[in-house]
Amino acid sequence: MPHLSIQYSPQLDQSHDIKALCEQLGEVMVETGVFPRAGVRVRAFPVHHEFVADDHPENAFVAMQAYVGAGRSLKDKQGAGSAIYAVAEAFFADRLAGGHFLLSFEIFENDPALSWKRNTILPRLKAAADPR
Repeated sequence: MPHLSIQYSPQLDQSHDIKALCEQLGEVMVETGVFPRAGVRVRAFPVHHEFVADDHPENAFVAMQAYVGAGRSLKDKQGAGSAIYAVAEAFFADRLAGGHFLLSFEIFENDPALSWKRNTILPRLKAAADPR
C-alpha cells in the first residue's frame, strides 16, 4: 500500500493532462524503492465545488495525500515524499510561476491494527516475474 489521492480544481483539466500526472507520480513512487509496484495506486478527483483564497476566478489548487503502511523510516518517507512532490512541482511549473495556485502534499501512515486489505495483484506480478 501506498495510495496517493489527488483533489484538484476542475479547470486544471483544460490545461493539464491529469492522467499523465497520475502516471508520472505512480512511476516515481516505484522508483523511490520505498513502495512496491503492486501496492501503488494514484487517484485524482476534480472538486466540483470550491472556494480558494480570495475566490479569484484564476485560483486553482492541487492537494495530494499519500496513505502508506507502517514500518518505513522517517528518512525513507521524507525522501520518497520529496521525490513525489518534485514531480508535481515540475508538472505544474507553469501554474506555480503565477500568483493563483496552491500545491500541497502530505503523507499519512496507517495504523496496521486499523487497516484491512487484500491484494490479488501482488501474487500475479510475482508469478509473472518468476522465470520458471
